[in-house]
Amino acid sequence: MAKKKSLFQEFTKGILVENPVLRLVLGTCPTLAVSTSVESALGMGVAASIVLVCSNIAIAALKKVIPQKVRIPAYIVIIASFVTIVQMLVKAFVPQIDAQLGVYLPLIVVNCIILGRAEAFACKNSVAASAVDGLGMGVGFTAALLLMGAVRELLGTGAIAGLQIIPASVSPMLIFILPPGGFFVFGLLMACANKLADKKGLSKAELKGCEACPMAASCSLRGEVENKDKKDKKGKKEEKPRVSVSASPRDENALSNNAVLFPPLGDSPLESHLFAPPLPSQQKPAMPAGMSKFASWGARQPDVVERAFEKAMKEKEEGKKKGKRSRGVKLEF
Repeated sequence: MAKKKSLFQEFTKGILVENPVLRLVLGTCPTLAVSTSVESALGMGVAASIVLVCSNIAIAALKKVIPQKVRIPAYIVIIASFVTIVQMLVKAFVPQIDAQLGVYLPLIVVNCIILGRAEAFACKNSVAASAVDGLGMGVGFTAALLLMGAVRELLGTGAIAGLQIIPASVSPMLIFILPPGGFFVFGLLMACANKLADKKGLSKAELKGCEACPMAASCSLRGEVENKDKKDKKGKKEEKPRVSVSASPRDENALSNNAVLFPPLGDSPLESHLFAPPLPSQQKPAMPAGMSKFASWGARQPDVVERAFEKAMKEKEEGKKKGKRSRGVKLEF
């Protein structure tokens, strides 16, 4: 049984270990859209954090009341209620932030970070743990947005929050406040987060198909995807792996004198080396290690076996001419 995490561990995991943006790759759309400046990034981060904490508390408190079959619509209604409250407060007290965030403020309703924490954590844990988890994830989300916003604003305009950092004589790189610059910075920060996680012994961020989705259990498409994967695997022809067999000088003598691996193939160099008339069962020697596994397959592929043996013997003779000591033959099919 997994050891229960403390509230402090639940809080800190969202900052780096399970950072929703840089490690779990969630909430990418608002991250790229509003991280053109520190001010808008901070506004989005705080708004999403408030909604995340409040919705986690409400869902954890109502988890025994909400029916299993309608839990996702119920979660969305709860989240939408808090988003509406936050949006009205932002419009009333900080209208400039509302103008900067635009449509992305009401779209917090469908932010996969909030819905994901509701499904993966809040509905299975206590109110206190859910509140701390939401706060930690909110801090991690805000930190990632601020970091991206600071880099993009600094390189794209030469200033941070209106404070000129780069001299006006230096032309700013405007591409950083455009979508391509957002993807570039996002990729660099993800690489840095993975590198830091490696140093701390954490696994890299991975998406594992439907299992990584918080709505996998209720998704109607999951069965279709899994069935398609099974059909694709069935349709693929299984290729025979290459078979490599080595025989030591001692095994070589056994093969050339009295080992019967395959039926005689007629007049060929292979017959004189590998095959001999059958011996009585009580006198039949043990087959060299590794040979028995593909004996029946080799009997059905005489040409392949013969060519492989001829090649091996040729390499052995060339080795003798060069003065190399024989260590047996190796057949590859």
